[in-house]
Amino acid sequence: MERSFEAELSKIKNALLMMASMGERNVNMAMRALVERDDSLAETVESEDTQIDALEVQINNMAIEYLARQAPVAIDLRFIITVVKICSDLERVGDQAVKIARRARELNKEPLLKPCIDIPRMCQMALEMLRLSLDAFVSHKIELIAEIENRDDMVDKINRQLYRELTSYMIETPQTITRCLNLMAVSRHLERIADHANNIAKKVYFLYEGKDISHQKTVPGTS
Repeated sequence: MERSFEAELSKIKNALLMMASMGERNVNMAMRALVERDDSLAETVESEDTQIDALEVQINNMAIEYLARQAPVAIDLRFIITVVKICSDLERVGDQAVKIARRARELNKEPLLKPCIDIPRMCQMALEMLRLSLDAFVSHKIELIAEIENRDDMVDKINRQLYRELTSYMIETPQTITRCLNLMAVSRHLERIADHANNIAKKVYFLYEGKDISHQKTVPGTS
């Protein structure tokens, strides 16, 4: 019976990792839609988001069924709670990918404002944070959480820099306003993806350390 419950937990973990992989893929595809000016990629992101939503429902149901059949020990209970919360963050990552894809389609209707350099760099950093947070979850690597927080600060810095740059464009050349606002929105969505990765990292800390740091700016012992 114990092995049966272990198999259930493993199945839940694997479903969560699949959801994370799909979310990462959609963010990458949305960024390609922007950089390559490819509307078909943007449409694919929107259509595939339903699969991420379905996985969230499936994982939540699996978690409920596990709790209904088993009185879990503390670490297993924290695992289930953590999985459900991470699931919510991953679903929102998928939503951000859809929003980026929609902005890409709007931007593709107009001439390119400027070469895309900072925004793809933000995307790469945000997805690295997401991968690190899942690595911490799978491999019990609490030390990665401080690195994730550092990268979150870097993403925020690039986001602020882009806002200043795009604001200058709008002031100097008013006909660029629509494009600038769309690029600002993309930057904001990437910043939110980084935030979700940071949120996941803090939930991993709760899983392994038993302490909720979701409202703390820094991880204890890392500042």
